[in-house]
Amino acid sequence: MSTYTEWSGGQMVRLSASGRGSKQGDVRAHNERLLLSLIRRHGSLTKAEISRITGLSAQAISVIMRRLEEDGLLHRGNVLRGKIGQPSTPMALADDGAFSLGVKIGRRSAELVLIDFVGNVRNSMREAYAWPMPDAIIDFARRGVTKIMSEMTPLQRERIAGLGIASPFDLWQWEAGIGSPSGAMDVWRSADLVHSLDSDFPFPVYLQNDATAACGAEFVFGRGHEFTNYLYLFIGFFIGGGIVLNGGVFTGPSGNAGAIGSFPVIGQDGKAVQLIEVASAANLEARIRAAGVDPSPMWKQPDGWSGFGEYIDGWIQDIAPYLANAIVGSCSVIDFSAVFIDGGFPADVRLRLVEATRNALAKRDLQGLNPPELIEGTVGNQARAIGGACLPFFDKFILTSMPMLNDGSY
Repeated sequence: MSTYTEWSGGQMVRLSASGRGSKQGDVRAHNERLLLSLIRRHGSLTKAEISRITGLSAQAISVIMRRLEEDGLLHRGNVLRGKIGQPSTPMALADDGAFSLGVKIGRRSAELVLIDFVGNVRNSMREAYAWPMPDAIIDFARRGVTKIMSEMTPLQRERIAGLGIASPFDLWQWEAGIGSPSGAMDVWRSADLVHSLDSDFPFPVYLQNDATAACGAEFVFGRGHEFTNYLYLFIGFFIGGGIVLNGGVFTGPSGNAGAIGSFPVIGQDGKAVQLIEVASAANLEARIRAAGVDPSPMWKQPDGWSGFGEYIDGWIQDIAPYLANAIVGSCSVIDFSAVFIDGGFPADVRLRLVEATRNALAKRDLQGLNPPELIEGTVGNQARAIGGACLPFFDKFILTSMPMLNDGSY
């Protein structure tokens, strides 16, 4: 009996691909998630199409789809006519079928988003600070969630699946890098955000590494479903990453797979350093500050990078070779077919960074490797917050690792 790995609420669990040996309720829940995941991936599907892809009987699919429609998770599209056989009706995800909240904890700002079932951001809040502290984050989350819920209808509030927190792990290690007073970040060693917030709301709270969460957002709402194996890079104040293997988000035993910031590269002085030290937005902030200019607009407003063009130019040229080196090293271990690059910056900066990295990659010795396709991330600046909001959806509605299907896809 084959098994596959599923990422559920930030934890790794093992499920049977065939469903044998599981309780009937588990099989039903798995099949519901399978259908929702397929419809999410394809946009809409008819019962006949789902049967062809999955091998499930038409009767079983009818029962499942009827139940999902009654729960408000699916809605009917226009009847398809003009084909051989009876007219068919495609089913699609219902925008208002479920909602989820996500909090992103950054080094310079926190963000809260409310997304609907298809990933539209319905509401958002942002708060900037000099450095993150647990009590301030908890207060921001409580105030923000309460305010957002007050603007929802009673039915919408009932359909909130949960609150997901996307946070860097081991925040106390970054004390020197973010300029906080000595010892101030030690409070993070004992902070438990999930426990602190879990009793405040009538829905569960989840926690995941911020870059892995952003990878999950690309996997669900971006172009991630187009590739079976890829490396995901997110450049925020510090650089982080995520990994998708065999059509599923891979977190590793400790939940820290894809920690690309720790990748060793050779710095300008010829000494080995970690990628996080030379290829993060922190380097751009330092460059701007060294010129006697206030860099805070970068973190306080989404378009805050627009006034730093001359500094951004040099920053992109500096970090692209390091990104290329890390990509080559990663692809020498795992044959990634694609590398996504996204970050907490405007779309035009992302495009230029991808092009510069592509040019740097072309200059590397790639003998023995299949060069990956370099792709712009599609979720953008809010990827970590949206990724946090994905966590409840992963736990309740989405298969993050698809079994091999009848059409040969994952």
